[in-house]
Amino acid sequence: MNPKLNIKGRGAQKNTPNRFFELSHEVRDDFLEYCQKEGELVNKTKTQYLNVFPKTIVNKVTSPDVGMSYSMNMYQGCEHGCIYCYARNSHEFWGYSAGLDFERKILVKKDAPKLLETLLKKKSWKAKPIVMSGNTDCYQPAEKQFKITRQCLKVFLKYKHPVAIITKNALILRDLDILKALAKDNLIAVNVSITSLSEDTRRILEPRTTTIKKRLLVVKKLSENGIPVNVMLAPIIPSINSHEILPMAKAVSEAGALSIAHTIVRLNGAIGEIFTDWIKKTLPDRADKVLHQIESCHGGTLNESRYGVRMRGEGQIAQQINDLVLLARLKYFKNKIMPTLNRSLYEPNKNDQLKLF
Repeated sequence: MNPKLNIKGRGAQKNTPNRFFELSHEVRDDFLEYCQKEGELVNKTKTQYLNVFPKTIVNKVTSPDVGMSYSMNMYQGCEHGCIYCYARNSHEFWGYSAGLDFERKILVKKDAPKLLETLLKKKSWKAKPIVMSGNTDCYQPAEKQFKITRQCLKVFLKYKHPVAIITKNALILRDLDILKALAKDNLIAVNVSITSLSEDTRRILEPRTTTIKKRLLVVKKLSENGIPVNVMLAPIIPSINSHEILPMAKAVSEAGALSIAHTIVRLNGAIGEIFTDWIKKTLPDRADKVLHQIESCHGGTLNESRYGVRMRGEGQIAQQINDLVLLARLKYFKNKIMPTLNRSLYEPNKNDQLKLF
């Protein structure tokens, strides 16, 4: 492929058809050639922010493979553009593509803080950790403008309710003041995603994310301020970052992380087509090797959906990856443990809040 036709600064290089739509369109080669000759852009890459108004913001998680009971997402779609992101498929529910649309059409839920507080004020609600970014990163670039995540953290602090965060953006350090206040009562845990120690790998896998150096700094700063950090070495992709498991574990442990978790990449739904297109354009010399190794971890398919197997995989390569992570835990996290979040303060604090009205 002519590099001039690459969509720079984005992970996906195409818009896949939406499975819920009867009709679809394709970009023809003669149109691509015309754009190249005329010096015109094939795709408009500017990010759009679109306001949406859901009735609720907290979702119950029913999957047995995910270590959370409730999640909330302030944004749908994610400008980070991680090529492997499992959340891409959810964009189809909103009428968009899991490809480029996922990265450049960001749905913004400005009412999230209000909806969260409405939930926490309910007499029937019992304290259970709610994970921000169960689907898309709550500290993606949109947060710098809208500050919805910061507002939600203030609500959690007000009601002394436990909360966890998953992110790969250094913007989280902006909210260190609130995180420290939550940590005083053991109400916060942070999961930082680190998939490589190589900037070259990071740039192609996660084009609009913060640098690895800054992510390690996030782990260090949070840990120094008493905020417990788990690092997500996820996903592990054979022949791309699988050789980095031990070095990554060592680096994050030295930065102060208390634990690590991992998954083996799975390319469900439209992500299989998006990833295959991307790797053949980005890493053509090893594309087939990587795809076949991913398939070998998932019963010969890219699209893995079996509970209990989909996150850890099966077969020789998957076993090697899982064994390396186990070794990393024994070597670098032997005397470390993530604390259990405090649920005891919410109920009396909620009652005190209600007495004010």
